[in-house]
Amino acid sequence: MSRIAIVGGHGKVARHLLVVLRRAEHTPVALVRRDAYRKELEGRGAEVRLLDIEQRDANAFAAAFEGCDAVVFAAGGGPDGNKERKRTVDLEGSLKSIEGARLAGIDRFVQISAIGVDNPLPDDTDEVWRAYVEAKRDADAAVRESGLAWTIIRPGRLTDDPATGLVSLGPDVARGDVTRADVAAVVAAVLDHDGAIGRQWNLVNGDLPVHEALDHATRAE
Repeated sequence: MSRIAIVGGHGKVARHLLVVLRRAEHTPVALVRRDAYRKELEGRGAEVRLLDIEQRDANAFAAAFEGCDAVVFAAGGGPDGNKERKRTVDLEGSLKSIEGARLAGIDRFVQISAIGVDNPLPDDTDEVWRAYVEAKRDADAAVRESGLAWTIIRPGRLTDDPATGLVSLGPDVARGDVTRADVAAVVAAVLDHDGAIGRQWNLVNGDLPVHEALDHATRAE
C-alpha cells in the first residue's frame, strides 16, 4: 500500500482518482484549501490535508506531502476568465509541487496536463486560453527537467460521461474526448507501472482496456 498525495484533491478528476486509488488499496491524501471539503472527500476514502496552492510556498507543500510515496498534480485554475490563476495554479502550483516533492524526499511524480499544449497558438488566440496553454506547457517542461521519476498524462477534451474503461494512450494520439473517470483510472495505473516513468502520453477514449493501453504505450516507444 502506498500513500498518494493529490494536489487539487477536490477537482473533478481528483474525486474519481480518490475512489480508484482506494480500491487499489492505496491511501489517497487529498490536498485542498477548504476544510469544508473534508466530509465529502473522506467519504471517498481520502485522508484530507489543507494546502492553499496559491498562498503557500514549497516548504508548505513538502510538509503536506509528509509520509507520502508519490505526488499527483491534478490542480487547475478552472474554466473562468481569470488568466492570472492559470499562472498561479497551473504553473506555479506545479513548480511548488515539484520542489515540495524534492524537499519531502519523494521521487514519483505524475502530472495531469492537457493535449496539444506544445503546439503553436494562432495570433488571435483568446488571452485566457493562451495563458492556460502556456502555463500547462511550461509546467510540463519543468516536470520533464525535474530529475524526478515523472509521468505526464495529457487528456483530450474532458467529459463527465460514465467511465468506459477503454482508452487510447501514446505520445502521438490525436485529439478526442475522454471521460474524467477514465483519466483517473489511467493515472492510478501509471502510478503502479515502472514503464510509465519518463513518459509523456496523450490520452483519449479508445478501444483498449486501460492496462492493455498502458502496456501497448510502454512497448511502442
